[in-house]
Amino acid sequence: MTLPRVYPILDTQLLAAKRCTPETAARAWLDGGARIIQFRHKAQWARTTLEDAERIAGICRDYDATFVVNDRADMASLLDAGLHVGQDDLPPVDARRLIGENAFLGYSTHNSGQLDRAAEEPVSYVALGPIFGTSSKQNPDPVVGIDRLRECRSRCARPLVAIGGITRETARAVWAAGADSVAVISDLIPEQSTGANLRRRMEKWQQLAET
Repeated sequence: MTLPRVYPILDTQLLAAKRCTPETAARAWLDGGARIIQFRHKAQWARTTLEDAERIAGICRDYDATFVVNDRADMASLLDAGLHVGQDDLPPVDARRLIGENAFLGYSTHNSGQLDRAAEEPVSYVALGPIFGTSSKQNPDPVVGIDRLRECRSRCARPLVAIGGITRETARAVWAAGADSVAVISDLIPEQSTGANLRRRMEKWQQLAET
């Protein structure tokens, strides 16, 4: 598939801090033009987590958008969803066995060595980051930066998703350095996270991606 230029990541912890439900955010972003959503839940999955994910998976189907689960191959398989795994998660080759050969599978990398090794993995795309400093992880990897992103782009044949601290002010530079898509977390969640505000923020991102 061709990756959308904007790859929204729905972080349940961040949304909870804004008193916003995952379903509200997902629907608002899809209304605003998103065509892919990653469900990122770093805590233990409870029944309510699965119910949230099931509802969002259904909404994504209604919008003909791709739904991706972060980390959990079992949940991705259960929900017939795509999967994104990191360096410390289930290896991509094992994840592929669980979710099937046709499922959407992404893989995080943080440096050129990991990126080169990812070329041998059965993945749909490779993510690289953090491009800039980020607050979405407690112990982030070293910042990659624009220059290293450009160098890594030249050695990666897979679709490349840039992630980490990317905002509307920096996105153009990231795309110009060769990223096919930018994954966005915090900059898609305004302080007042109502459905209308979330939709408008996504619309601004979509407008930026088209210029």
